[in-house]
Amino acid sequence: MLDTFMLGAIEAGGTKCIAAVADQDLNLIDKISVPTTDPSQTLGAIADFFSSYSLAAMGVGCFGPIDLNLSSPTYGYIESTPKLAWKGFNILGALQAQYRIPIALNTDVNVAALGELKRGAAVGEQSCIYITVGTGIGGGVVVDRQIFNGYHHPELGHIAVKRFPSDTFAGICPYHTDCLEGLASGPALAERAHQPPNQIGKDDPLWEIEAYYLAQAIVTYSLILSPAKIILGGGVMQQEHILEMVKTSVNQQLNHYIQIPDIDHYIVRPQLKNEAAIIGGFILAKDALRLG
Repeated sequence: MLDTFMLGAIEAGGTKCIAAVADQDLNLIDKISVPTTDPSQTLGAIADFFSSYSLAAMGVGCFGPIDLNLSSPTYGYIESTPKLAWKGFNILGALQAQYRIPIALNTDVNVAALGELKRGAAVGEQSCIYITVGTGIGGGVVVDRQIFNGYHHPELGHIAVKRFPSDTFAGICPYHTDCLEGLASGPALAERAHQPPNQIGKDDPLWEIEAYYLAQAIVTYSLILSPAKIILGGGVMQQEHILEMVKTSVNQQLNHYIQIPDIDHYIVRPQLKNEAAIIGGFILAKDALRLG
């Protein structure tokens, strides 16, 4: 039996895709997780799931980079990605052809940032940055309660950073070698330590290096974008000790140059945890339905 007036959301990640359905009040009705293989197989499994529901609109947060320039002939296409089956794939066009409903597309981290601002750790604020530190480093930006995209969406993980004084690690980013992601992502930590990040002891000097790079990035974002709140998520940030180390390093590197909110309220963990992008997707879907 088909339900009516439902909202769909997709969080398309590099290893798995989550699809979910909610009512108009954003209450979760159902969801599934499927492996991210090739577009036909993955989107086919999602279509089978959604076929039980009558969707009114859909919000999609997808791994990037994505072309989100409305005037571009490749608007809605996935750009450079190591997942070759998805490189150059018109994900928005494929979804629009399948569902023929209003569909809003953005990056997974931008959508997660929106979810945290509207329903999570940044409720009541006008702006926030959501940073995920895991397999890569990505960041989403919300300004004036709207996702920020310029000519291209933000790529906060690929900024250049000043080296920690004793750090000789080459970096692992295939595009920039020693950008933030190349020096401080989960795989970078694992290569430095020759073990997974969750097995690195909390007293290991590597955490000071990690905190330094993440804090340096936060200082840069604060100087340029001046968000009301910064949310740090992802697998690496699940290590309990690292958040306080980052806060301490931010205060040291900022050196009282500008005023920021109290550090314990400024730099926080996600409140929605693994649901941020799905909830943000529902919010995008509801906005898309309202805008027609």
